[in-house]
Amino acid sequence: MLYFTLASKAYARNLQYRGAHMVHNFASAMFGFMYACIWIGLGADHALGEYGTQGMVGYIAFTQSALWVTSFITNGLGIPQTVRTGHISLDLMRPVHLFPHLMAREWGQIAYQFVYKSIPIYLVYYFVFSLQLPGTLASYLYVAIALIGAAYLSICMNYLIGASALWTTESSWLYWGNHAMINLLAGFFIPIEWLPSWLQTIAWLSPYPYLLYVPTRLYLGFGDASYLWGTLFWCVLLTFICLAATLLLKRKVEVQGG
Repeated sequence: MLYFTLASKAYARNLQYRGAHMVHNFASAMFGFMYACIWIGLGADHALGEYGTQGMVGYIAFTQSALWVTSFITNGLGIPQTVRTGHISLDLMRPVHLFPHLMAREWGQIAYQFVYKSIPIYLVYYFVFSLQLPGTLASYLYVAIALIGAAYLSICMNYLIGASALWTTESSWLYWGNHAMINLLAGFFIPIEWLPSWLQTIAWLSPYPYLLYVPTRLYLGFGDASYLWGTLFWCVLLTFICLAATLLLKRKVEVQGG
């Protein structure tokens, strides 16, 4: 009940800014529209592999919409700010583990962004580009699981970025570096199979493909449920890493007199 309350409060807080967020939606939709137009232009002279021109337009539409669930979340889950103010010591004293506490709050934000950002943006693309939707209920189920897993992976990665604020005076470079890796290794603009072979290997040794590429492939019908095993593996692994990082974080605060 506590975690649901934290999530619902975060969701309700964002509702106060729906008007301002519409500006974000317009800008995001415009960027996606430009990316789609690039692939439409390339598709006029190239086959674009198994996707085809319309498939790549659908690819861009889905990844641009999914960014609000899998990428655009709170920097470090707010930990860097609490480290600077000293409130991190109070957060660690609460009778609730820091990781699920911050995660529950972030799930509220992600739920809001899915409803008020991802869905409206995709609806614009759906009508503008006459996109096709998945034809089976199983596809929707796999995509939902993949997106939930991707959101959880992003929460874990940002939690680790936030925890690093106790060992560095500025952790924002990790946050923006993570964004850069998402653009490159998560298949945001270019499908991973079109990258150089050595870069494909690096990508698949990381959790990044499971943030955007895997959900998008499942949505377009080019993948199967076996992709989800990779999502599960990284979710479990990053969970243990986040729990271990919390122990180190507590120790660091105690040593510094927090």
